[in-house]
Amino acid sequence: MNLQEAASAWKADAAQFEQLGAILPGVKSYVPDEFKHDFGLAMDAQPTLVTDPNSAVPAFLTTMIDPQVFKVLFSPNNAAVIFGENRKGTWLDETAMFPVVEHTGEVSSYGDFNENGRAGANTNWPQRQSYLFQTMKEYGDRELERAGLSKINWVSEIDVAAATVLNKFSNLTYFFGVAGLQNYGLLNDPNLSAALTPATKTAGGVKWINAGAIVATANEIYADIQAIFLQLVTQTGGLVDQNTKMVLAMSPGSSVALTATNSFNVNVSDLLKKNFPNLRIETAVQYGVTSASNPQGVAAGNFVQLIAESVEGQDTGYCAFNEKMRTHPIVRGSSSVKQKITAGTWGAVIRMPMAIASMVGV
Repeated sequence: MNLQEAASAWKADAAQFEQLGAILPGVKSYVPDEFKHDFGLAMDAQPTLVTDPNSAVPAFLTTMIDPQVFKVLFSPNNAAVIFGENRKGTWLDETAMFPVVEHTGEVSSYGDFNENGRAGANTNWPQRQSYLFQTMKEYGDRELERAGLSKINWVSEIDVAAATVLNKFSNLTYFFGVAGLQNYGLLNDPNLSAALTPATKTAGGVKWINAGAIVATANEIYADIQAIFLQLVTQTGGLVDQNTKMVLAMSPGSSVALTATNSFNVNVSDLLKKNFPNLRIETAVQYGVTSASNPQGVAAGNFVQLIAESVEGQDTGYCAFNEKMRTHPIVRGSSSVKQKITAGTWGAVIRMPMAIASMVGV
C-alpha cells in the first residue's frame, strides 16, 4: 500500500473512529509500506541498561514536611502548685537564715510585794544554702540555616529548651533538695515526721493499687487518709481542723484510687469533699514509686502527703529560688553563638514541719 492508498484508507475509516470517540484531526494517513523498515531488533527482550536502574524521580521530590511541629511532652512541674513559690535573695546570697521566735514564760501567785513570774522569747536561726546551676545555649550559623530549610525556628527552640531544663531541675530540687548542702525538698526534709504505714487491706497487703488494679476498698482508702489527718491534728496540737485549707498530694497513679466507690455508690473523692471542704488534691510524678519510667520517684513506695497550707496565719512553707533565669552576655564566635543561662534554688523551705503528715507504701 502506497502513500495515496494509505491516505484513502484513513479517510474511509476516520468517521468510524470519530463515532467511537477517537478524534484525531492531525492524522492524515495510515503508514504506507514504503515508510516501514526492519531494523532487526528482537521486540521480546529488554536491551541492557547503560545507567543504573532507578525509581523515576528522587525521593525528596515526593516527600512532604508537615509545617506543624510537635513538641515532646514532659511531666508537669507541680512542686510550686502544691507548696507555692517565692523568691528569696539574689544569686549573690550563699546562705539564708529564717528566724524563728518561741514565746516563753511562767506565772506565779500574786502578792503585793511578789515579783515572781517571767515572760521571754527564744530565737533560733535555721539556715538553708542556695545552689546555682546553669546551662549553655549554642548554635552555629550553618546549623541555623539548615534548620530553616525545614521551617524550624532553631533559636526559639533552643531558648525553650534552656528554660525547660532549668525549670525541670528547679522542680526536682523542690522535691528532693541538693545533696551535700543544707538544701532540702518537700519529700526529704530531715525535720519532717516519719511517714505512716497504710493499714492492711482485706485483699492483702497495704497498697491501694496493685498490678494496675485498685485492690483496696473505698472505705479502706478513706481510712488511710483519715489516719494521715489524725497525725496532722496530733502534730499541730489541734491547730488544724477539718476546715483548714489543706493539700492532699500524691502521684497521678495513686489518685486513681480516689475513684473507688463503696456500697452506697459514694467514692473516696465524694467523702473527702464532704468532710474536708477546703481540701484540694494535687498530683506529681515524684510521689510515685521509683521505676525505670519514673526515676524521680520515692524508693520506699508510693507517697502521700497532707499539707496544711497555713497555721494561725503563718505559711507552712514554700518552694524558694534566688534566680529564676539570669541570662549572661551572648558570645559571638567565628561562625557560632553561645550564651550561658543561670538559675538558683533554696529547695523547699518548710517553716512548720509539724503542719505536714505523710504515708508511704499506698
